[in-house]
Amino acid sequence: MAKILLFPLRLAVGYGLSPRVLGQIAVAMLVILRFTVGYHFLSEGTEKYRAGDWTAKPFFANAKGPFAGQFRQLVWDNDGTVRLDKDQTLIVWATYRDRIAKHFGFNEKQVALAQDNYAKAVQQYEYVVELAANDIQEFQLGLGRIDDLDKDPVRSGVDSLAGQRESVRRELTQKISPVFDQIDMIWENYETAQNQVATDEQRQRHLAYQLVRPRVALMDTSVIDGLVPYFDMTIGWLLILGLFTPVAALAAAGFLGSVFLSQYPPTTGPGSSNYQLIECLACLVLASTGAGRFAGLDFFLHLLVRKVHSKPSHA
Repeated sequence: MAKILLFPLRLAVGYGLSPRVLGQIAVAMLVILRFTVGYHFLSEGTEKYRAGDWTAKPFFANAKGPFAGQFRQLVWDNDGTVRLDKDQTLIVWATYRDRIAKHFGFNEKQVALAQDNYAKAVQQYEYVVELAANDIQEFQLGLGRIDDLDKDPVRSGVDSLAGQRESVRRELTQKISPVFDQIDMIWENYETAQNQVATDEQRQRHLAYQLVRPRVALMDTSVIDGLVPYFDMTIGWLLILGLFTPVAALAAAGFLGSVFLSQYPPTTGPGSSNYQLIECLACLVLASTGAGRFAGLDFFLHLLVRKVHSKPSHA
């Protein structure tokens, strides 16, 4: 029974009961590699966390290769379904206005200020949409055209025609991006203005109230942006400490592999995804060798596994 209960732990620290037969130099290199990859993840995660406004949007939006479409769908409201829907936008803003008033306990004067902020945001939104009406119409018509091209097997199978499809998508994105940026800024300013209505005392008693964007997919950048910094830092610490190394290394390899696939085939230069591919393979080496057993906490967990499995079983 103990062997069965400890089976997940055995997988987490390295399945083999005996460490791989490696020379001292090989062991030292594995430890250095584990520390290096771990520090890279930790530093990346810390930088993203401190930035506060880090987003994976440019990464997904500029994806290429056979999986480009799937990666682009991970960008929140990539086709403007939410931001260009005035009725839905106003409902979300009005709901936020009422909820933040309850969150902080606004008095009548503060409620009036919150309403003023709402009216101002609506006015700014209507101005932007009206000013960019032609670009918005062209963008929405272009989305229909791209959809037709995506469904055309002839165009998908011919490089030049597939390139035409990508050219149309790129032109539409470049034209609508300034509009989306302005609308995003209105969302952000509205959230900031409503939180500033609260007094210092109210802000000390309650955390800032976040304006949550409506979800249009199970997983998109509205969720990913908040998870990635913590994911990076967690993976970094696990690798540095040598704790559950196979699990952490496989998770890191999967993450890096997705980066490589999003920019496939890779190009040369600073923007090449070959770097992610190399580090992905390094993580697979760490996972397959149980590298956390060397100068890591997995050593002690593995002792427990070996102790249980070395006991003779009784019929």
